[in-house]
Amino acid sequence: MRSLMVLINIGFAATLMILSGSANAQDSEQITEKQFVLKPIGFVQKEKGRTTLELNKNLAPACLGLDGFSHVWVLWWFNHTDTPEKRSILQVHPRGNKKNPLTGVFACRSPVRPNPIALTLCRIHSVRNNVIEIDTIDAFANTPILDLKPYIPGYDSTHATVADWLTNRNRTIESGPR
Repeated sequence: MRSLMVLINIGFAATLMILSGSANAQDSEQITEKQFVLKPIGFVQKEKGRTTLELNKNLAPACLGLDGFSHVWVLWWFNHTDTPEKRSILQVHPRGNKKNPLTGVFACRSPVRPNPIALTLCRIHSVRNNVIEIDTIDAFANTPILDLKPYIPGYDSTHATVADWLTNRNRTIESGPR
């Protein structure tokens, strides 16, 4: 079994601790620790109706070929909800709607979670050096970006089922990116 703990400070540097070993209390001596540093690769920018992912300038070469994709997965940090209290919340009513059943945070997309990492699929408009213009993202301006991955239909889409509370919503659930 592995567990992951992320500690983040004001400077947006995080320490990841991977604990490997058994969950059995008798075997707790076998757990080992490894530490990693997680730093943002850039920040979300929103200005005059334009949304961009501005990456650190030294990462411009990592964008080579990204313009060949229509969409990109953006992993980002829910920095506005990162408090010890919010990290301890394990069940919520999805979308803050009390009509939705109490649900574990791993079964919904709540911003409160043990590790406040978010994932958003974004349409790419352009890629210029270290700046990717996208249609929109459900993150605030100056939100730290952790990673980017291209959307690949053969890998990233599948026939799936979803919870009843989601299918009963008035909005249609689409089968793929817009």
